[in-house]
Amino acid sequence: IKEIFETLVKGLQRLEYRGYDSAGVAVDGPSKSTDINGHAIHLIKKKGKVKALDEELYKKDSLNLDEELHTHFGLAHTRWATHGEPSALNSHPHRSDKNNEFVVIHNGIITNYKELKKYLVSKGYEFESETDTEVIPKLIKYIYDNRENDNVTFSTLVERVTKQLEGAFALVFKSRHSQGRRGSPLLIGVRSEHELSTEHIPVQYKSCESCSSLSALCTHLKIEGRAVEYYFASDASAIIEHTNKVLYLEDDDVAMVTKGELSIHRINRQAGEDPVRAIQTLQMELQHIMKGNFDAFMQKEIFEQPESVVNTMRGRIFFDSNNVVLGGLKDHLKEIKRCRRLIMIGCGTSFHAAVATRQILEELTELPVMVELASDFLDRITPVINDTLSLSLFALGETADTLMALRYCKDHGALTVGITNTVGSTICRETACGVHINAGPEIGVASTKAYTSQFVALIMFGLMMSEDRLSLQKRRLEIIAGLKDLPELIKKVLSLNDKIKTIANELYEQKSLLVMGRGFNYATCLEGALKIKEITYMHSEGILAGELKHGPLALVDRHMPVIMIIMKDGCYTKCHNALQQVAARKGRPIIICSQDDPEVTSKAYQTIELPHTVDCLQGILCIVPLQLLSFHLAVLRGYDVDCPRNLAKSVTVE
Repeated sequence: IKEIFETLVKGLQRLEYRGYDSAGVAVDGPSKSTDINGHAIHLIKKKGKVKALDEELYKKDSLNLDEELHTHFGLAHTRWATHGEPSALNSHPHRSDKNNEFVVIHNGIITNYKELKKYLVSKGYEFESETDTEVIPKLIKYIYDNRENDNVTFSTLVERVTKQLEGAFALVFKSRHSQGRRGSPLLIGVRSEHELSTEHIPVQYKSCESCSSLSALCTHLKIEGRAVEYYFASDASAIIEHTNKVLYLEDDDVAMVTKGELSIHRINRQAGEDPVRAIQTLQMELQHIMKGNFDAFMQKEIFEQPESVVNTMRGRIFFDSNNVVLGGLKDHLKEIKRCRRLIMIGCGTSFHAAVATRQILEELTELPVMVELASDFLDRITPVINDTLSLSLFALGETADTLMALRYCKDHGALTVGITNTVGSTICRETACGVHINAGPEIGVASTKAYTSQFVALIMFGLMMSEDRLSLQKRRLEIIAGLKDLPELIKKVLSLNDKIKTIANELYEQKSLLVMGRGFNYATCLEGALKIKEITYMHSEGILAGELKHGPLALVDRHMPVIMIIMKDGCYTKCHNALQQVAARKGRPIIICSQDDPEVTSKAYQTIELPHTVDCLQGILCIVPLQLLSFHLAVLRGYDVDCPRNLAKSVTVE
């Protein structure tokens, strides 16, 4: 048992960078009463850091750490408080009853937990925590107690539970009645001293006698008569020291381990889905699993954007049918389409994502769209009426201003929608519905991939809203085709990294930097300037090129670095006029432009030539060079890229 404890605790410690306020474990141990396995589930939970949990493990006199079991099962989890304050009772794992017949760990939020809890209390089930998660083990206990016969499998019990849950959730179940578990983590590590029976697990859809499942075939991975270990984890960093063999689960996959056999279940087939889950070999060492081959998390996250935008679109855009389905909004779609005004509220990077997509949302929704900084929105006591749709944007963490603006809109009758990368955050709980952008953990304080994923999520919102407008179908198809190509185009932009680093070498000793553009790329200027401020501590300013003669032009001379974004879109001629004005003042513009544009490149001091895409998506490609430039400038100036002074992911004050 000691070995299991140490493995689980070390895995939690590998994930400490994510932040949390409590931790807990559940492991098998000798049972004081006879049950189906001769084992009991032991829970140990502690408020505070993983170190406190580790110390607590060795204080439990009732558990013999030297006990040897033929089969070991253990769960561990860290928690950020959402429902209920940080405490041992509110920590995960949660249990079904005092005998720990079922235990569960949960990432996400259960939005219908109040209704479930009220029902279960009426049936005599007692709750001991303030969390939404506790309804899950209580619910599976209720279903188990009321099963139609003793042949109902653990797999079937879990399927029945998940069908009753609403919200966002990845779950791992464990039961003393069946030594198995089922969940939806990101990956499963497989470890054995012997050769695996297969490297590919096909997913089929018919009955499987071995699992007694009526709705899905489970192809089993096992090693006859040999020891095998399975590691369910949300991040490879937690398991890489144990195995480099991993299997990534897709959305709606269900993995189960029973008697040493791993099986994959699927209930419903989706068009175009991959019918195989391949066991992959991670080509990286433990020290690389966190930052990979990168020098900083921010750099890693910039280079993850081809994958992060795919994750934002996965399961939502169906390129074969040109349909867009945002699951978190579909139940409120009629109500959303009845709204006559759209307000997008955010701070910092999230505000810029709203500015970046305002023009295309106006075009696709045919609604007036307001974009508001949350703090200013509250200071003005802005009028809000009940035909308003309020989109509240968070990149990561919690932002007090945006939360208060959200509550203000709710109090005035607006329908509230959250766009966030943080499952279980306050915005998830307090909005009527929302979209999780699925960008993955973002460790660097200066947001990068969360910006581009929010950008894509808002574009998808516009596409969904315009699905029934015949006059917009040509435009919609153009944008959907652009989104399909977007990941490969981002990779092409990232290949310019060395050139951008060379430009940074010429700029890093400067004190100020101007970034200017207009149209779809005005927001790119704002966001690029913000990245430079955040991590290089240089003064930088994003300027609307149309305002150049209304003041900013006074700053331009041969000493002032000016970055200009001039793409082949509806504002091309106007941006070219601004370039002429800068050149006439002996400015030395660094131009981000389309490939093969000699008219622009002939007037540039330096150029960064990008592939062309749909005008409303060009800002995603244009921001990447500015992210890279800010990174290289900060490194050259000797600053901590991931932890800039005075800044944090969560902003809890106004």
